[in-house]
Amino acid sequence: MKKIMLVDDEEDQIFGIQTAFEEKYGDEYEIIPAGSGEECFELLKGEEKQPDIILLDIMMPGMSGWEVYDKLRDNPAWSDIPIVFLTARTDRIAENAGDFLGDAYVEKPVEISDLHDRIQKVLIKNSQKTK
Repeated sequence: MKKIMLVDDEEDQIFGIQTAFEEKYGDEYEIIPAGSGEECFELLKGEEKQPDIILLDIMMPGMSGWEVYDKLRDNPAWSDIPIVFLTARTDRIAENAGDFLGDAYVEKPVEISDLHDRIQKVLIKNSQKTK
């Protein structure tokens, strides 16, 4: 079973994605919710097995998704975890930066099947890089 860490400050987003994934793909994925960048790092420090992928919101209070991304990439234990930016930002700057920095950029709202497909592609691409 693949682990997906979902970092988003909007509880409704976490609930919606987590519930939909459990219903449709519960035998494939486990969702680990984190309501902030700080919580993301607390959970990562406590995880025996690191997540296979991180879905990361860009616009969060406190620590933005960009700051979370930088801290993840600066830590050797987490630097290889693929990151998919999942955000309501639709401007070209965010999209270009998200595509360049992360493994994918997905705009909210998102269809669960589309998100699943995007996650699958990123995981396949990442597994080919590590071979």
